[in-house]
Amino acid sequence: MTVTIYQYPKCGTCRKALKWLDENGVTYESVHIVDNPPSESELKQMIEQSDLPLKKFFNTSGKKYRELGLKDKLEEMSDDEKIKLLASDGMLMKRPLVTDGKKATVGFKEEIFESEWK
Repeated sequence: MTVTIYQYPKCGTCRKALKWLDENGVTYESVHIVDNPPSESELKQMIEQSDLPLKKFFNTSGKKYRELGLKDKLEEMSDDEKIKLLASDGMLMKRPLVTDGKKATVGFKEEIFESEWK
């Protein structure tokens, strides 16, 4: 199985996820989430595959999220507007974002990686 991991090299959580993938022999393609964020259609697919609410895809602790005041604005936005916003800036996305085309996970929790990617 080969997965695609959207990650940011300076992100500690992303580095932990990459280390876990390496240690568990999972083949992956690493994509720089800021330089090459997933497209709107790719994001829609990953959101559906993750079974997570759309708001879980936002990096709520990120500087960009706070600068844009998204905590208050997201409630007024449609899902399409939120997805368009996420696709426009990789720094707004919670990371790492991992997919194999059939399922997707957001963030890094070892137990989730164990059940989904091992």
